[in-house]
Amino acid sequence: MSTDTLDLDDGTADRALLDARGLTLLVFTSQGCPNCRQAREALPDMNLNVDRIAWVDAGRSGGLVARYEVFHLPAMFVIRDGVYYGAVQASLAHWDISRQVALALDGYPAELP
Repeated sequence: MSTDTLDLDDGTADRALLDARGLTLLVFTSQGCPNCRQAREALPDMNLNVDRIAWVDAGRSGGLVARYEVFHLPAMFVIRDGVYYGAVQASLAHWDISRQVALALDGYPAELP
């Protein structure tokens, strides 16, 4: 499956996520974070079962950081067809992220934060 990527911020995220069909992995990162750089390099090549990876620079999007209650970086969240399925607590390993995304999709959906 080909994975698209997009860069979002406080001004673009809501509309883009609400309109996106399929599965989005929303990832918060920061330029000064070594684990974030690793995530930014590794995630697009993991061939995850998602339609897109949406990146948010936490240092430039304080509103999204607050609404999604981001306390550590990188932070990942699952959104399908504009509906929020929650956080993904996983290591940067394909098997772990895939499992946690599937578990999130088994939960109850909610409105986007």
